[in-house]
Parts: sequence; C-alpha cells; structure tokens
Amino acid sequence: METHPEEASILSRLSGRIRAKHLSPRTEETYLAWARRFLRASPGRGSSSLGETDVARFLTQLAVEGQVAASTQNQALNALMFFFAEALGRELPLVGGIVRATRPKRLPIVLGQDEVARILSHMPEPTRLMAMLLYGAGLRLLECCRLRVKDLDFSRGEITVRGGKGDKDRRTMLPAAAREPLIKHLRAVQALHAEDLARGLGSVALPGALDRKYPNASTEWGWQWVFPATTHYVDRESGQRRRHHLHETVLQRAFRSARLAAGIAKPAGCHALRHSFATHLIESGYDIRTVQELLGHADVSTTMIYTHVLNRGGLGVRSPMDQLPPAGPRDRQGRE
Repeated sequence: METHPEEASILSRLSGRIRAKHLSPRTEETYLAWARRFLRASPGRGSSSLGETDVARFLTQLAVEGQVAASTQNQALNALMFFFAEALGRELPLVGGIVRATRPKRLPIVLGQDEVARILSHMPEPTRLMAMLLYGAGLRLLECCRLRVKDLDFSRGEITVRGGKGDKDRRTMLPAAAREPLIKHLRAVQALHAEDLARGLGSVALPGALDRKYPNASTEWGWQWVFPATTHYVDRESGQRRRHHLHETVLQRAFRSARLAAGIAKPAGCHALRHSFATHLIESGYDIRTVQELLGHADVSTTMIYTHVLNRGGLGVRSPMDQLPPAGPRDRQGRE
C-alpha cells in the first residue's frame, strides 16, 4: 500500500523520537506498526483532527472485530499514547468508552524435571545450552539471546541480565551444569570472532550511544554476543557489516521439535522453562522473595502465581484424601 506523504512524515518523526529516547529496535518496530495501522484505519483524517474518539473507536474494533487479547489491546493503547505525545505533539487524554478485551486468568504451563531433561536430550547445540540457561537461570527468551560475554561471571557463578523487562538489570545464578558447556561454546565463539576480525569485521551493535563514546568497544571480546548469528547483516545507520545475536525463532523451533520428539503433550514453549525454574525452586523450599529477585518481578504478587501450580497445591496444602489411614480388611458385606 502506498504511503501518503503526511503519513510518511509523521512516521519518520515518530521513529526519530523513539531513537532519541533510546528505545529498543523491537519497540520502534511495534510502535511504528500500530501508528501506521491507526492512521490507515482513519482515512481522510488529517493528523490535526485525530483525537480521543478515533483512538477509542480503533481500540474497540480491535477487541470486537479483531478479537485480540487484552495484552495486544493494551500494547496498541501504549503505542498510540506515545504516538500522540511524541509525533503529534499533544497528550492523549484518558480514553473512555472502550470495549475492553477480556484478560482470561491462566495458570502457567510447568514441565516436570524429567520432562525438561527429555527435551534437552533432543536439542542440538547451541540451542540446548540456551535452553539450559532458560531453565537453570530463569531467563526470558530474549534475555538469553542478548547475553554478552561480559555478562557471564564464572568466578562468582552469576549471570547479569542487562536491560531486562522494564529496562531493569538483575543478577541470577549461572548453573554449575552449564559452566563447562559454556566455556567450550565460548572458545568456538572466540575463534569465530577472531576470523571476523581478520576479515575486517567483528563489530556488534552497542546499546545507547556507547559506540560514539567508545569507538573500539564494538569489536572487543567482552561486548560480543554469547550466542551469535551464523550470518552477517548491514547496519542501517552505520552501514557496517555486523553479526547479530541468534534469532529467537531458532531456539523456539528447536525447542518445539525436541518437545515433540520427547513425546510430551503439554503445549509448552520456551517460556515454560522459566515457569518451571520458578516452580521447582519454590517446591525445593526457597523463599518466594528470593525467587522474585531472580526472576526480576517488580511485585511479589506476580511471583505468587507459581505457588498455585505446586504438586501439593498453593501454600503446600495436602489433600485430606491423601491423609486417610489405610483401610483394614473387610468382609464380603463390607464389615471389618
């Protein structure tokens, strides 16, 4: 579809504001997609005439006609609030009269330890190692993909997660079982990096404006991705050929194939490994506040959901049926 000149100008302005605020490329992609969709849902309307009623109508259509999830509708609202404030230069007032998409309450899918082991046994490297970190350290999918060499502290047995959800840093454990496989993997990655440097490559994207502050940092070993992609890409801003981290879909596909090969019927994705990490820690008796810190949850109520999927139920309650004394021998009439 052809882009209208005014639309192109607005979207360019929005993109500039997103980059000025150092938001992630994924956020930029998402916000631009929602802004473009909103503008095309309001044909013939100039940007100056767009307002609260247009947003309310658009969000209601998403829920009623599009039947989107509540999280998708909220994402669209956040994107449009940013769009109005940053691209159109005016705050969007509190939007009322929206038909809200319902948010169903769902318990997380949790795998047993034997199921995790079976899935891992069917995964090739390096996706197996990545899955070990999802389960062994409670990492989110993208947190694992975006790990850099400097984030691994073998002496302290820690992983530092940089810019996690909500742009927060946190520390979690580096599983002892992953230590030797990681060291072996990093030797291969370092050899690949040396080959890239010999070819005049070896540069990676840096967060914020660090590439201007430290011009040589992008080729330093510490800033390299722990799980680099197999091919290079051309950076749209610098024009440099760089190596990105392994795309998350590579891990997702490998995990699904392994789950099916292991004969596990649960519709579990990669994120189920993080759910299983939390649940198994609580089952082992670890304090829920500790688990909250390791997961990076802002509110302990978010972590509390894992108490409802334990083998003995939330709060560790045993069923009274499991506490009945064994029945004595009975005669044919049912008498003892």
